[in-house]
Amino acid sequence: MTMLNKKTVEDIEVKGKKCLVRCDFNVPLKDGKITDENRLVGAMPTIKYLIDNGARVILCSHLGKPKGEARTELSLEPVAKRLSEMLEKEVVFAADDNVVGENAKKAVSEMNDGDIVLLQNTRYRKEETKNEENYSKELASLAEIFVNDAFGTAHRAHCSTVGAGEFLEESVCGYLIQKELDFLGSAVENPKRPFLAILGGAKVSDKLGVINNLLEKVDTLIIGGGMAYTFIKALGYEIGTSLLEEDKIDYAKEMIAKAELKGVKLLLPIDVVYADRFAEDAQPHITEGRNIPVGCMGLDIGPKTVELFTEAVKSSKTIVWNGPMGVFEFESFARGTKAIAQSMAETDAITIIGGGDSAAAVNQMGFGEKMSHISTGGGASLEFLEGKELPGIAALDNK
Repeated sequence: MTMLNKKTVEDIEVKGKKCLVRCDFNVPLKDGKITDENRLVGAMPTIKYLIDNGARVILCSHLGKPKGEARTELSLEPVAKRLSEMLEKEVVFAADDNVVGENAKKAVSEMNDGDIVLLQNTRYRKEETKNEENYSKELASLAEIFVNDAFGTAHRAHCSTVGAGEFLEESVCGYLIQKELDFLGSAVENPKRPFLAILGGAKVSDKLGVINNLLEKVDTLIIGGGMAYTFIKALGYEIGTSLLEEDKIDYAKEMIAKAELKGVKLLLPIDVVYADRFAEDAQPHITEGRNIPVGCMGLDIGPKTVELFTEAVKSSKTIVWNGPMGVFEFESFARGTKAIAQSMAETDAITIIGGGDSAAAVNQMGFGEKMSHISTGGGASLEFLEGKELPGIAALDNK
């Protein structure tokens, strides 16, 4: 896979060079205040390395979905302020609604080695998401080197993730992307075995390619969460009013057959926590086996399933987890997700959390520190596990 052996910031000379660094500063804002700084913290190692080595650092990122318009509430100004505090060094904010405007050009022309400028939200321009050449050239005109450190958007070919780099002499990755490639890459390409993948979340349709690809790679595959009910139905059990993708039953049957053919253990829930409605205060009940009573819906995996799944975790050496086991936002239906998180926290295997809801669940439950790697991109990590090439990484220079 050509995606793994990419040049990093350490492989090139950065001193005195203007580096356009694509970060993921897509942070949650409330009344102009950043409510979760994880992504800013994640960007620090790359930014600090560049400053310490005398680069001129021009940061860029998108924030939310301004859809090609300048929207004040989606300005990156609060990010510039917070980065200045974190780095104890001024981050000059280039407030141009057209992103590469007079402010940006002036700020960049006045830079000394080790200085930092942050450009305005790259999606203020509608060309960004279409990867249009004119805007890519404008971004590139500010710099000499392209550094991509935004794994969360690496599965999108946009001007600031792919296009701009095409017009610069060198394109390399930062530490965040490097870490993603190290962990996700080695898991998919050359895992320590036994290799276990745990898939959850609501829909089978979101994970079609992932299930198919992982059956080629893993020793054991666990399917939990809402998507499990389509598989349980495919086996001929009653699932009441649980989540069901009728049009995916045949696909589920195919995957069950494929697992058998490949000698992969496919584990599905053997008991279920159910209720008569989808609500926080709904009364939880536990099934004896797999059948769910008429008019009721499965909202979490049951205690016997927890035991089955955590045993699999304990006997594996590499574990990738994407998607919760139940409605973990509701206290009564969070046990399955919590049990998986805890068993992963307690093992000495390589544990990789594939971003999105599972990352949120693990951090919320206080197990984040105990994982080998928590991916910074839900969608990107899924496409990686699917075996797709990510445009934002494919575009970088090979070692």
